[in-house]
Amino acid sequence: MPPEKIDTLIIGGGQAGLAMSAHLDKHGVNHLVLERHRIAERWRSERWDSLVANGPAWHDRFPSLEFDGIDPDSFAPRDRIVSYFETFAQQINAPIRCGVNVTAVQKNPDGTGFRVETSDGVIEAANVVAATGPFQRPIIPTVVPAETGIMQIHSSGYRNPAQLPEGAVLVVGAGSSGAQIADELQRAGKKVYLSVGPHDRPPRAYRGRDFVWWLGALGHWNAKTREPGMEHVTISVSGARGGHTVDFRDLAASGITLTGRAETCQDGVMQFRPDLAANIAAGDANYLSVLDTADAYAAAHGLDLPPEPEARNIGPDPDCVRNPLLQLNLTEAGITSIVWATGFTLDFGWLQLDAFDDVGRPQHDRGISNVPGLYFLGLPWLSRRASPFIWGVWHDAEFLAGHIAAR
Repeated sequence: MPPEKIDTLIIGGGQAGLAMSAHLDKHGVNHLVLERHRIAERWRSERWDSLVANGPAWHDRFPSLEFDGIDPDSFAPRDRIVSYFETFAQQINAPIRCGVNVTAVQKNPDGTGFRVETSDGVIEAANVVAATGPFQRPIIPTVVPAETGIMQIHSSGYRNPAQLPEGAVLVVGAGSSGAQIADELQRAGKKVYLSVGPHDRPPRAYRGRDFVWWLGALGHWNAKTREPGMEHVTISVSGARGGHTVDFRDLAASGITLTGRAETCQDGVMQFRPDLAANIAAGDANYLSVLDTADAYAAAHGLDLPPEPEARNIGPDPDCVRNPLLQLNLTEAGITSIVWATGFTLDFGWLQLDAFDDVGRPQHDRGISNVPGLYFLGLPWLSRRASPFIWGVWHDAEFLAGHIAAR
């Protein structure tokens, strides 16, 4: 049976793949989207039950489709986000095939285009867009030996408090996922320890505008690169319970014990770095810097926004910050489960092409790889800070679609 031929093959049926399909359609480029599971699968099966978007509905969307029946200033729940992408796929009549897994992508022997092996046969394509996003392989540190008997899951495998056994929980990671999961577990009656590393801590809103509005007004979404040394700093912000600023002092006041970064575990004793106070202080400095920059912008542009001096009130450090735990006997603390909110790494093992550096990172310029006809979309900092987000991937897809059409 001869291979199926297509001009452009998009691999991945999430926000990146659908944005790419919409823009290729505008250019009249014949294309096909392959999704190994279902549309927006990661939102379906790799997110916890109560998850909501971290940006308001007016912002976390494509320009051509609003969320139906949701207050624009509210935060869309997980299931509504899934239905949003399903609706968008129908709206653009996306040529998508679900349940098709791509196992290998290679250059054609004659050097023209690509040979793509899938669970549904071979496809030959002049162009390939890897739109599988940044959440590819969960990072679970091999710190706590399995023989301890403690349940260990990644945040992508966490669903709800009832999933965990009776007993205390250690949550490792203080980005949005770790902070929100720790808060949910504590509210469900769990004793929770939260390991806090370096983080940015923006205000949820300031002077009547959501922080995503401020990042746009201040030009932060268009930043091209992160500052040196900030590559692994996470953002801790929450749309849960109507949206709120994450303050680790509030989490401590609710009963959560904060610790520094988890480091090693030996004989059932977890060691933590003595960096908790420094990490909290750096998060505060980031928070205040956003307020300072926003105030300066409002003054320079004559914006009539209500002052909010109370936003600068930062409470005293709780005891767990002043006298941090440097080690914790997991058994004595009653810890029966660990949730690793430690992020993801890329996994492009199926792309059998010379398109990566020595540590496996794609080599590209705004998503255009060093292999003619191969493109990447949806990755962090692909072209700017906004690149992995719903509204950011739309603009990256527009640029790449123009490049593909010009070929």
